[in-house]
Amino acid sequence: MQQIIIYTDGAASGNPGPGGYGVVLTCGPHRKELSEGFRLTTNNRMELLAVIKGLEALKTDGCDVMIYSDSRYVVDAVEKHWLEGWIQKGFKGKKNPDLWMRFWRVYKQHNVVFRWVKGHDGIPLNERCDQLATTAAAAPTLIDEGYVNQQNDNTLNL
Repeated sequence: MQQIIIYTDGAASGNPGPGGYGVVLTCGPHRKELSEGFRLTTNNRMELLAVIKGLEALKTDGCDVMIYSDSRYVVDAVEKHWLEGWIQKGFKGKKNPDLWMRFWRVYKQHNVVFRWVKGHDGIPLNERCDQLATTAAAAPTLIDEGYVNQQNDNTLNL
């Protein structure tokens, strides 16, 4: 099986505010794009959700996956093994535990390597993900679920 390449990006206008994610998956000549917009979210949530959605789109376990992301938040948490420590400590003092646990479950199903790329640096598929994310964030109909208010740890379903 060929390596699957996933480019991801997230965007938010305000933190929190409206936001979206964009994903481009490629495998040989095949290409798939994913995006969604949310009424109330943060940039870090959208960056992480983009990676999750890309991995969740894979139809079989054990895929060799290269993920390109311009998010240090996501790439460093995984590549520098911070996430394992956060899990062991129950995410004490950390944001987005709901998404991190969702990520962890799907991440363990594959052979994943991350590569950080500089955002807005002319990398065509990274630029496409940015376009998908910002377009999704500006859509007239946005999803009203999933944002966790980190101040009081309540899920908002407005």
